[in-house]
Amino acid sequence: MTDPEAHPSAHPRLSELWSGVRSELPIVLGGIPFGMIYGVLAVAAGLNAWQAQAMSSIVFAGAAQFIGAQMMSTGAALPVLWLTTLVVNLRHVLYSTALGPDLRHLPQRWRWLLAYLLTDEAYVMTAVHYADRRIPIAYKHWFFLGAGFIMWAEWQISTAVGIFLGAQFPANWSLDFTLALTFIAIVFPALQGRPSLAAALSAGIVALLTFTLPYKLGLIIATLTGIVVGVVLENTSPTSRNLGGSGKFPGSE
Repeated sequence: MTDPEAHPSAHPRLSELWSGVRSELPIVLGGIPFGMIYGVLAVAAGLNAWQAQAMSSIVFAGAAQFIGAQMMSTGAALPVLWLTTLVVNLRHVLYSTALGPDLRHLPQRWRWLLAYLLTDEAYVMTAVHYADRRIPIAYKHWFFLGAGFIMWAEWQISTAVGIFLGAQFPANWSLDFTLALTFIAIVFPALQGRPSLAAALSAGIVALLTFTLPYKLGLIIATLTGIVVGVVLENTSPTSRNLGGSGKFPGSE
């Protein structure tokens, strides 16, 4: 967490921007192989280089891109592809709901830009940052911008590397394990207190039990389970109301 005293008073926007970038650097390293794998899979699914890169630039949603590329390779009907990717990305509604109250003072152009840059990784770091009430809210959206932009830049570059150099990687390089490591890295900063720990544990267990469900429905069930467990404990535990003791989840003010 960035100490507000570390921000030069003359350049608060730049300080927040670079704080957001720095917060994501460890996660960026873990995400590079993930983007490269997508680039390889997209080309293997029949997309040309420009189409594969455009998907990363326009969609900018790793899990949806992986599933979309795989479904394209099997000739899935477009309505099925759209529904599946919609279900996978429903978690962004939860992220937007959590951060919405903190961003509603911003002009519409800012809200559209930050919505485009919203990812799992950017959300976690930004939510933790907004939960720190020692930092004035006036410039916190610059932190969000920095966190989102560095993830966007990493995704575009790693996708391009996978597209153009993927065939040169040895087949025995099992890079897919980095996906799990990346998500572990983004979850840990928010696991403070019984509600968040119980929510993460219950969601993880349910995700494993429902892994074989079609259209990634297990992801939605696990998410809802984690939310219910977290909310119940949040409302019943007087000693573990939240990450910081204010009675709200990260990202709310």
